[in-house]
Amino acid sequence: MRPAVLAVCLLSIGLPRAIAEKPATTAEPISFGAKDWPWWRGPQRTGIARANQSPPLTWNDTDNVLWKVPVPGRGHGSATVIGDQVFLAAADPEREVQSVLCYDRQTGQSVWEAIAHEGHLETKGNKKASQASSTVAYDGQRLFINFLNNGAVFTTAFDMSGAQLWQTKISDYVVHQGYGSSPALYKHLVIVGADNKGEGGGAVAALDRASGEILWKRVRPSMPNYSSPIILHVAGKDQLFLTGCDQVTSLDPITGRTNWEIEGATTECVTSTVTDGVHIFTSGGYPKNHMAAVVADGSGTVTWENTVRAYVPSMLCSDGCIYATLDGGVAICLESATGKELWKSRLGGTFSSSPVLVGDRIYATNEEGTTFVFRASPDAFEELARNKLGESVFATPTICDSRIYTRVTHQVDGQRQEYLYCLGSRGTVHSR
Repeated sequence: MRPAVLAVCLLSIGLPRAIAEKPATTAEPISFGAKDWPWWRGPQRTGIARANQSPPLTWNDTDNVLWKVPVPGRGHGSATVIGDQVFLAAADPEREVQSVLCYDRQTGQSVWEAIAHEGHLETKGNKKASQASSTVAYDGQRLFINFLNNGAVFTTAFDMSGAQLWQTKISDYVVHQGYGSSPALYKHLVIVGADNKGEGGGAVAALDRASGEILWKRVRPSMPNYSSPIILHVAGKDQLFLTGCDQVTSLDPITGRTNWEIEGATTECVTSTVTDGVHIFTSGGYPKNHMAAVVADGSGTVTWENTVRAYVPSMLCSDGCIYATLDGGVAICLESATGKELWKSRLGGTFSSSPVLVGDRIYATNEEGTTFVFRASPDAFEELARNKLGESVFATPTICDSRIYTRVTHQVDGQRQEYLYCLGSRGTVHSR
């Protein structure tokens, strides 16, 4: 990482190249149940599921399958699980629609489809990308989803019956690899990132959850980047973190003002940053492989850095350790305070899906559809199980209430078909 260049933005400076914030609106609190998974990377935005549950350790296409349901089209977004319902973003190129799908949590029965866009699906970008790579977010009353459509990024809000409440354009978008940033909810806001290499740069914006009105907006560098905005409590306060575009940035989530910013993190990042309460951990893969620990107090201190390639799958941070499944099929454990490698083990395959931690178990699925379950321990790599399901998996599994919701692709009569599976112990298959 280049020498840290700290840029503290004082309140008197204002917001250069930004829409100044508007007065906060009154909004109902964000609420969800203890057995729910309300947005990307789970309740704490860390990839760590509640420990007091017992998801299955082993499964196949019939064993421990509670239900499976075909999904129209294609997508890489994870399942959002709320109350009696499961929500999933999808893009169906045959019908030329991008939508949110709702399924019954207990049976997998389709409940409704809410269409956000018709036509104008983007066909450029990385062949692995999808046009529904964002994960739905839930605030207690509404669902929020981001889609790239017709050369721009839009955020759309639906009520719980699938009726559209509002739709707001965030930014024009020039496709490089694709788009997959998920919305982040904070107090009365839904915060959306749209980094891209357009002439005017990308953007990060905060919208009023109830109305969709943009309350603040920051112009971002004109560079391709794919990470989601993440709000974490670090160094004594809530901070909104953005990594990539050759920067590590901390903003005040309410106002959009800069807390601090340093050079680093490479140009293109996909992962969502995690924290140990002192550092945030950045990783990227272009133009260089990169992982680093940045002290999140505004000092600009980079505690350690290496050249490990954790480009697409996000990392986990727990009990002083970083656990990661690298793109190239290797699991690693590092000491978070020092970056010291504690162990490394080859799993095999290529990884895009991010690992999920449940208690002392890590669930990690490769692109070929094999899920490795291994121990979250600094002592040594210990594989507990491996399970093959389908021909390809890109979406990160959702694990809540002792069930695993995973998006899997099969070849059916020579045709590609996605399914949403609900896995649970002692289950029997219910196909729809």
